[in-house]
Amino acid sequence: MLNLIKVCPIVIISLSYCYLIRKFVSPGTKRLICLLPIIFLNLFIPLTFTSVHLTGTLGFFFAWLANFKLLLFAFNKGPLSSDSSISLTRFIALACLPIKIQQNPPKKHHDLTNGSKNSDFETKPTSKTSNTNTPFLQYTIKFVLLAVLVKIYDYSDQIHPKIILGMYCFHIYFLLEIILAIVATLARTILGLELEPQFNNPILSTSLQDFWGRRWNLMVTSILRPTVYEPTLKAAKIIVGPKWAPLPGVFGTFVVSGLMHELILFYMGRLEPTFRMFGFFIFHGVCLTVEIALKRCFTARWQLPRFVLNFKTRCVELCYSLPLEWFI
Repeated sequence: MLNLIKVCPIVIISLSYCYLIRKFVSPGTKRLICLLPIIFLNLFIPLTFTSVHLTGTLGFFFAWLANFKLLLFAFNKGPLSSDSSISLTRFIALACLPIKIQQNPPKKHHDLTNGSKNSDFETKPTSKTSNTNTPFLQYTIKFVLLAVLVKIYDYSDQIHPKIILGMYCFHIYFLLEIILAIVATLARTILGLELEPQFNNPILSTSLQDFWGRRWNLMVTSILRPTVYEPTLKAAKIIVGPKWAPLPGVFGTFVVSGLMHELILFYMGRLEPTFRMFGFFIFHGVCLTVEIALKRCFTARWQLPRFVLNFKTRCVELCYSLPLEWFI
């Protein structure tokens, strides 16, 4: 906690510097060079902590999200450049917190595979999804379930290991959603911001594309899209054409996501990387690429029978618990 108190003013000063240089340094390579010291600082911040929860959380906030936002900011893109009259307080909050201001009126929510304006690869958020004021009861239930899971771990020696893996899967989901909800609530209360939701019922996913692009950790999706997917898509169009360009774009996004997850695991354990988590995301990148290719081959509106979709959903839930067995 003492380290956290020491780090806070350093973060505020460094982001204030980023806020000021936009007035004096034009977007491009020069601004990127000016931002590099702050990017390296963000990579170092998680290493100053020994708590697993603090290290993992700050690694996610600073080494990943904040740095990707600063990379976009260097070229006058992303959330930090969307409003030229943004206040310093709001700039700092958007830079270091996993939040995204809700557009008014709400825009269509595009997934990573949306390489064009084809409506078959985008969905309109429902009224539930668009509503940032998620019912308090929903989070209370998830908190209670999380507490129950933690208590059940005391009897893990009497439970089948596969069941424990399934419990870990829900543990991560509940914990991550509660943490992000708390951060979003604080930002909404202090700054008066209307924020987009972080999750959209991932348990109800009907495909990998639906899970990764429209339901799971939407903050990460919104950051990976402009930093990795869109540049890769633009380059791929020259090589493979616009129809198939989304495939390398999606795969490249999973490669970067896998590397960032490995970095966060390193922060948490300070152990030599095994790259098993990276392999997990490569596996999902290949599967999602195949799924999109099949849809484009058979028709953009191709749908599997409902019983097959339900089976795929269960497979996604089971598969998402696999990495936990590798590093716990």
